[in-house]
Amino acid sequence: MMLIVFGVLALTIILFASDRLRLDVVALLALLALLLTGILTPAEALAGFSDPIVLIIAGLFIVGAGLFQTGVADALGQQLMRFAGAGEARLIASLMLIVALLSAFLSSTGTVAVFLPVAVSLARRAGVSPAKLLLPLAYGSLIGGLLTLIGTPPNIVVSNQLQAAGRAPFGFFSFTPIGLVMLAIGIGYMITVGRHMLPVRAHLAAASGNGKPMVDPATLLALYDLPGKLARVQIEPSSPLVGQTLAQASLRTRYRINVVDVEPRVRQGATAAPHIADSGVTLQPRDVLLVKGSAEDIARLAREQQMRVLATGVSPDDLITEETGIVELVLTPRSRLIGKSLRETRFQDTYRVLALAILRLGAPLDAPTSQVELRFGDTLLVQGTWERITSLLDERNDFVVVGEVHRPPTKRALTRRAPVALAIMLGMLILISLDILPMVTAVLLAAVAMVLTGCVSMEEGYRAINWESVVLIAGMLPMATALDKTGGLQLMASGLTATLGALGPLALMAGLFTLTALFSQFISNTATTVLMAPIALQAAAELGVSPYPLLMIVAIAASTAFATPIASPVNTLVLGPGDYRFTDFVRVGTPLLALTLIASLVAVPVVFPLWL
Repeated sequence: MMLIVFGVLALTIILFASDRLRLDVVALLALLALLLTGILTPAEALAGFSDPIVLIIAGLFIVGAGLFQTGVADALGQQLMRFAGAGEARLIASLMLIVALLSAFLSSTGTVAVFLPVAVSLARRAGVSPAKLLLPLAYGSLIGGLLTLIGTPPNIVVSNQLQAAGRAPFGFFSFTPIGLVMLAIGIGYMITVGRHMLPVRAHLAAASGNGKPMVDPATLLALYDLPGKLARVQIEPSSPLVGQTLAQASLRTRYRINVVDVEPRVRQGATAAPHIADSGVTLQPRDVLLVKGSAEDIARLAREQQMRVLATGVSPDDLITEETGIVELVLTPRSRLIGKSLRETRFQDTYRVLALAILRLGAPLDAPTSQVELRFGDTLLVQGTWERITSLLDERNDFVVVGEVHRPPTKRALTRRAPVALAIMLGMLILISLDILPMVTAVLLAAVAMVLTGCVSMEEGYRAINWESVVLIAGMLPMATALDKTGGLQLMASGLTATLGALGPLALMAGLFTLTALFSQFISNTATTVLMAPIALQAAAELGVSPYPLLMIVAIAASTAFATPIASPVNTLVLGPGDYRFTDFVRVGTPLLALTLIASLVAVPVVFPLWL
């Protein structure tokens, strides 16, 4: 039976790392495997879904949504950024500090989503590349999770492990001393060594604040490989399209052509201004269409519909006018667009903007834009009226607006419920920190209060919950039960203590850190913690040392997702806007990971003595 459990565990880790299936699907498959093989009873297999940690994490997502929806998070960020000043080092330090403080209480992904446009705006103002700020932004949010018990799910997992073993759990501020040390090291590293290893991408070079674009439009279009895919075609008087609306013409369906703009010709002595294409626009003779498609499709359209190709290629002036502009959108982890094409989601009809191109891992996709199955972290270049672009700024669940040309993002205004949301958050923190109520009760109380007071609707609350994370935890918790039931936990812990225990508890801590950190670069840090926490607990028992420092080292290592872009959603979120490469994360993140290991081995035994 033990071999079966190890086989399921190995296959689960491989599937996690391969990214072929969603993490929650993999967790459920592992759960089913343990059920079907008879290793776990149905009650044992489903116990994860009734575990308090699942309700705590779901509730925290709703509380965070209340703060975001009422504008509290934005207002705090904007006020704090007033003290950021100028200068690259000072900007990096300020961003990391502010984001870390917010991530101690809010979702790190939500915090980074809020600060992405803020960081780009700061870069423009200071005349530095956004690539110099966005990776420190991600790192700050990861380290910030170590400041409080609720900062990141791994903290709650290790605390829950202690409680399940009959020991006192970690307190709300138990992580704070260690987190502050890690934050100081992270900021110090980034402003001295790390910032010099950060790349400078030409198309992301920000302006000096004199009103010029913060993104060079020509270079941006070239990045998306657009110049060769856009053309201006004129409707001849004999064209069958004359008198039809764009909807009736169905050029997207018939020719795989997207109409970007319709430019009416001189009519009765007056020239009409170009406007964004609308499905209700009626086409007239001599109208000029700005279209996007392959050269072959454009040629076929012109030939069959009696149109004349005026020019191929495009200049920024064709896309950016007083009425219209372009903007980049980055898909968030909970985006409803993920796994679907733009056509399936009716993206253009829903948001009234046109997706011109898609960037994935820094490279433009050649497939037709409307047919591409979207992934988390994809960056869309879209065009629309400035009014429509401004409305996109309020969208936080499906995508984040970055890289806007010409017009800076507007701030989300505080709503009248903002004080209520802030009071609910503070009340929850007081109840947890003073141990007035159990953590799960305090969190659920705050989540329900957010809904009842109108800070967030039930629909928004459900959308805010990262169900993938919730199901992942519920599905993986029984894996620890299976390992314990078959003796696998004891075997793994004995192997660690036999290999490293003779060298002392510090060597064991170093081994636990290295193994946890290695897994966390490729699979969910929550799943890693669920697997490693029981091993650390068992190893502590075999070596006769306190479990607190060993579980703390596991929690710290789980938050060191610095070295790969897939290690954490926040890394993937900044990947496109910063135009980072995989090697950028390895080059900048690996030394920080090593520094964190050394600091942990020094600081953790001081705060949490090894000997009972």
